[in-house]
Amino acid sequence: QVQVVESGGGLVQPGGSLRLSCAASGFTFSTYIMTWYRQAPGKERELVADITATGSYTDYADSVKGRFTISRDNAKNTVYLQMNSLKPEDTAMYYCNAKHYALGGDYWGQGTQVTVSS
Repeated sequence: QVQVVESGGGLVQPGGSLRLSCAASGFTFSTYIMTWYRQAPGKERELVADITATGSYTDYADSVKGRFTISRDNAKNTVYLQMNSLKPEDTAMYYCNAKHYALGGDYWGQGTQVTVSS
């Protein structure tokens, strides 16, 4: 049974930090590209950051470059998103996605809410 579970969201003041975690099971995590997306109310879902299966390559949305860092621990089947210097516009539901283009695997978590407000 495939499971993708995000955690670590919450309420934080502008300028603060949060670390999101995404724990996966039921598939070969170390072969999947992992991506963090976010969706704010009334807006389309946007890609925040992704990381290749081995962790050798990462990519970020322009809006988060220099503030967010994606990483993964394949031994723990977990991907992380370290978010620093948070801004109110980072407020959104954050989702974790696992994708394997060759196998057709495409799995989503239920999301974790991040609210940046004073």
